Amino acid sequence: MMEPPVLLDVSRLIWRAWLGLLPTGIDRACIAYIRHYRGRALAVVQRGGITRVLKPALSERLFDLVVDPPVDVRLKLMLLILPGLICGAARSGMRGALYLNVGHTGLDRAGHARWVRRSGVRAVYYVHDLIPITHPQFARAGVPERHAMRMRSVLRQGAAVIANSADSVQALGAFAREEGLPMPPTLIAPLGVEAHESAPGHTPQEPPSFVMLGTIEGRKNHALILRVWQRLIARLGEQTPRLVIIGQRGWQADDVFRQLDEDATLRPYVKELGRCDDAALQLWLGSARALLFPSFVEGQGLPLIEALAAGVPVIASDLAVFRETAGEIPDYLDPQDEAAWEAAVLEYAAQHGNARERQLERMRDFTPPSWEAHFRTVERWLERLA
Repeated sequence: MMEPPVLLDVSRLIWRAWLGLLPTGIDRACIAYIRHYRGRALAVVQRGGITRVLKPALSERLFDLVVDPPVDVRLKLMLLILPGLICGAARSGMRGALYLNVGHTGLDRAGHARWVRRSGVRAVYYVHDLIPITHPQFARAGVPERHAMRMRSVLRQGAAVIANSADSVQALGAFAREEGLPMPPTLIAPLGVEAHESAPGHTPQEPPSFVMLGTIEGRKNHALILRVWQRLIARLGEQTPRLVIIGQRGWQADDVFRQLDEDATLRPYVKELGRCDDAALQLWLGSARALLFPSFVEGQGLPLIEALAAGVPVIASDLAVFRETAGEIPDYLDPQDEAAWEAAVLEYAAQHGNARERQLERMRDFTPPSWEAHFRTVERWLERLA
């Protein structure tokens, strides 16, 4: 008897490609799962309450489109998705198949639960965080309620859960207890980071620069760093270090956007890059004195891992998930202590700052999580569960 295929939900990547958005950490995880499983996978598409598993040929074409979207991606998606939903769906062999939803996609819709029950698939969900539930002040209106629905779906429909950190598992467990729902079998498997073989070595340039990496949103605490830079400009004038903010604009950060758009004193020293490809990102990181990561809360904190993997020191908020990820390597600070962040930036900007040299020494034996190790762990665990 032929083994059921792996079913990969690509719905998130479809709408992200449609909107022309650059990949986030969650998107990169979805793409990594396609690359790993595509030789034995079928694509799952959710649209308007309908869920379809596409036939092999259509799945392959769709995988290509969402992994590396072409310029005319909208036209190609329309030509592929609409016929696929109508007549290109696989109609048998789904019972018992492994269904992987890595992007939290569609879990807040009643049609998803009905499809899981009717199809008989074994639903495995990757949980990236519960931040909209645990820290609703950093979420857009309506998102905490929708995310709670997603996590209820994970707990009710999930044959198993994979999570990026012990911190996320603890948050999901607390939510399960509050909701009176059982916890499915759970695996902690941090997301991997991609190796950049062509990336230059870490060679800080003059004038000294620092990088912030990630969507510009309230919980990332860009506001604190901009206040620090205002203090540095008043103190140092033209000798102020440079700050490069890499990330798309998000939510709960209107004051930050206003400063970036209107504050003329910041402009010579602060550069915002809303779009930045991997090669440019590696160049900016490679020339920085450190990555600044003053978040109030994170699910895993991929920029921290990517920086350390590139040999770049990190100054970060003192979060349990960061210590879980990177141990005692980064320098940790209170995300509300402006004076401490200013002092750290000045120390790291110095040509031979002791704190920076000590972190480089601690970094020597750091081994970043790899996708190879991730999937080796995931597949062994799933085999045992089956």
